[in-house]
Amino acid sequence: MNKNISKLLLPSVVMLTLAACGTTEKTSDQSDWVSLFNGKNLDGWTPKFNGSVVGENYNNTFRVEDGLLTVSYDQWDEFKDYKMGHLFTNESYSNYRVRVEYRFLGEQVTDDPKLAWAYRNNGVMLHTPPAQDMELDQAFPISAEAQLLGGNGTDLRTTGNFCSPSTNIVQNGELKTEHCIKSNSKTFHGDQWVWFEAEVHADGRIKHFINDELVFEYSELQIDPQDEYGAKWLAAGKPLKITQGHFAIQAETHPTQFRVIEIKSLD
Repeated sequence: MNKNISKLLLPSVVMLTLAACGTTEKTSDQSDWVSLFNGKNLDGWTPKFNGSVVGENYNNTFRVEDGLLTVSYDQWDEFKDYKMGHLFTNESYSNYRVRVEYRFLGEQVTDDPKLAWAYRNNGVMLHTPPAQDMELDQAFPISAEAQLLGGNGTDLRTTGNFCSPSTNIVQNGELKTEHCIKSNSKTFHGDQWVWFEAEVHADGRIKHFINDELVFEYSELQIDPQDEYGAKWLAAGKPLKITQGHFAIQAETHPTQFRVIEIKSLD
């Protein structure tokens, strides 16, 4: 169910953070941000793993630990069947800014060399359909994925990149059909906390920021008609351009923590 996010905003809302943990100081305007995560449980969110029904939190992967929204694999014996997961907001949004403070920690759940790309790899999904719209074995929702990557201690590895589950974008007037496109961000090694922020508009314009620095921008977020799920979307009479959607957090084989998840209306 779509709701105008502005109805959720109080007249004056101070940035809500997880008080028990504290956060890195932000220099941007702190007013009008609303927390999407209460620091206690997953109320307001719905998990979906491919191969599992909507609402099943496979192996208790998404959980709250010490006030942090945590993607954990300590209850997995092995990683198989490409079991990717996503945690969706129950509400849908259009014109907004969203920000998270995240970090990678621990070891990847699998040592499968085919999944080496998923080392310190996670993401947040913008303008997704609701969890209930995903097919049983669908690994990734239609969305604009803001890819979050951590460094290996040596090599350069940008974060805040763009990936395209069933979508295409336009940059500098050119249609881009690559699956992933790198940002111009710095590399963040180790378990340090990093801020990611996205400015998302109903007309398909989206900007990615890392620690308040603009690192990637694009426009005209749209369905990829060559993609299996994109083709089904269009065959169902849904529009080519994506103008609204839910927000989701990935579970993509590497333990990750989030201590701030906030949204602010641009209406």
